[in-house]
Amino acid sequence: MAITLGAYLTIDGAAAAIDFYKAAFGAQEVRRMPAEDGRKLLHAELTLFGQTLMIADEFPEYGAMKSPATLGGTTFNMIVGLEKAADVDAALARAVQAGGTITMPAEDMFWGDRFGMLRDPFGHMWGVGAPVG
Repeated sequence: MAITLGAYLTIDGAAAAIDFYKAAFGAQEVRRMPAEDGRKLLHAELTLFGQTLMIADEFPEYGAMKSPATLGGTTFNMIVGLEKAADVDAALARAVQAGGTITMPAEDMFWGDRFGMLRDPFGHMWGVGAPVG
């Protein structure tokens, strides 16, 4: 039996987030389902780091999940594990160039990883790390 764990992000501006995740992390868009009026996305799926990331705009009128923009922060972090410590700085730099903001610069940590964190333009937090040595 296969076991997976995925993430479904609620975003204020899901279409723009797709563009960011493509530029920052090399995501590939799998599908996009717009709402009837075409202004918001009911659902979208991306392939990111070999996994599926699902996103949607927030729909408060339906009592749906709220975005970090509405909440004033997020309740969890996405963690990206890379193979090489040398790739951590480059991955963070690419995300910053696409519009992310470093919240913890990359450094070699006591637990044996090179690790840093950033906030994407939509308020979600991303940790990026890889084993040192």
